[in-house]
Amino acid sequence: MKRDKSNASTPSEVTAVAVPAKKREKGVKFIKTQVTPVEPCDEKAMLEVQHLTKCFGDLKVLDDISTKIYPGEKVSIIGPSGGGKSTFLRCLNVLEDPTDGYVFFDGKNLSNLKVDINVERRRMGMVFQQFNLFNNMNVLKNITLVPVYVGLKELRKVKRKNLFIGFCNLFRKAGDKKPLLPVERTKKQIKEEAEANAMRLLARIGLSDKAQAYPSTLSGGQRQRIAIVRALAMNPEVMLFDEPTSALDPEMVGEVLSLIKELADEGMTMVIVTHEMGFAREVSTRVLFIADGKITEEGTPQELFGNPRTERLKDFFSKVL
Repeated sequence: MKRDKSNASTPSEVTAVAVPAKKREKGVKFIKTQVTPVEPCDEKAMLEVQHLTKCFGDLKVLDDISTKIYPGEKVSIIGPSGGGKSTFLRCLNVLEDPTDGYVFFDGKNLSNLKVDINVERRRMGMVFQQFNLFNNMNVLKNITLVPVYVGLKELRKVKRKNLFIGFCNLFRKAGDKKPLLPVERTKKQIKEEAEANAMRLLARIGLSDKAQAYPSTLSGGQRQRIAIVRALAMNPEVMLFDEPTSALDPEMVGEVLSLIKELADEGMTMVIVTHEMGFAREVSTRVLFIADGKITEEGTPQELFGNPRTERLKDFFSKVL
């Protein structure tokens, strides 16, 4: 579904009814109906998903998923390959546009075009399976790239506003002139602060000596830890992990999981797609089992691992535990 241009944060507004997949691919706009009214979002939830459906052509990957994630929760998503786990995670920050349904982040409907999705994504760290580091940049540049870009963008925005205010003040009377907005940081300060923060984060994971190294010279475990640090450089409110250990050798898995566990112990809100059952049992406050595009079962690790209720989950555990 193309991101909804209407303000869909009130109960009176509704989701889009499904239209044939071929028409969607050609750009036909969804028809708004009263079939599935959007529900008022939970103000206490950091992330809320309402009736999320995602189709790729005729293939329905997610089928009417609804759930809430509260601040401080550590939610692990487990399930068979191809069940829709990664797609669900990518829908949370709208890397994949939902075909139907809504995703709310801190009360804002991310499907609404009036919401600046790039601004909201600054508060959501994402760690991918394949690291996604820039091989033509050293480690320090990889970490500071986004903080510096955002800082300079905000600086230019303030300068443009001050230019406009200054120009308008030329035509105002002395008592009506408006004050200029404060410029808190210079371009040099923005870069220095970003580099200092990057070095602090690298020191935390014991890789400060790799600041000038390039990703291609590092091990898989080192690259994944740097990818996590890159996400942390923006001081996110929630971290999304998409199978962060799937591309690593077994001996490198531990160092990445230990870093994620540190973040969990510090109270970071996290959503983790993982195949590491022991890690999910130890770290999570809640576990979602997604299979065939649905949340088949959810609960605390003790409930799911100790007493699975559905036959589908029992069958899954019989193969992975």
